[in-house]
Amino acid sequence: MPDRRKVVFVCVENSNRSQMAEAFARIHGGDRVEAFSAGSRPSGRVNPKAVEAMKEIGYDLTTHTSKGLEEFNGQEFDATVTMGCGDECPLVVAKQRVEWQIPDPKALPPEQFREIRNLIESKVKELLSAL
Repeated sequence: MPDRRKVVFVCVENSNRSQMAEAFARIHGGDRVEAFSAGSRPSGRVNPKAVEAMKEIGYDLTTHTSKGLEEFNGQEFDATVTMGCGDECPLVVAKQRVEWQIPDPKALPPEQFREIRNLIESKVKELLSAL
């Protein structure tokens, strides 16, 4: 699809925020978005808390894997969204770069984790409407 937008979401570990953002972009973007996620220092696993939080809304995050930015070297994106990795996130080639100041929810209790999940969903919806 020529009008399909390519978006990558980046956080430090690629185990929580960026994984959920990728999932929401797939859910709400459908065929018009190609969504990816990566970490500046990937943990190598998707946090079970993120899996559970997404399962509550009907999305299976167990199909995702934690990966690093090197997988995307040389690729161009319509948008790169960074979440809390600041200067650790190398510049990815993108037409648009957005920084979301979203706290890492990994140590939060379930209710606060869900609040972060819901915040990410609303920000992804805003991004998709602007692409």
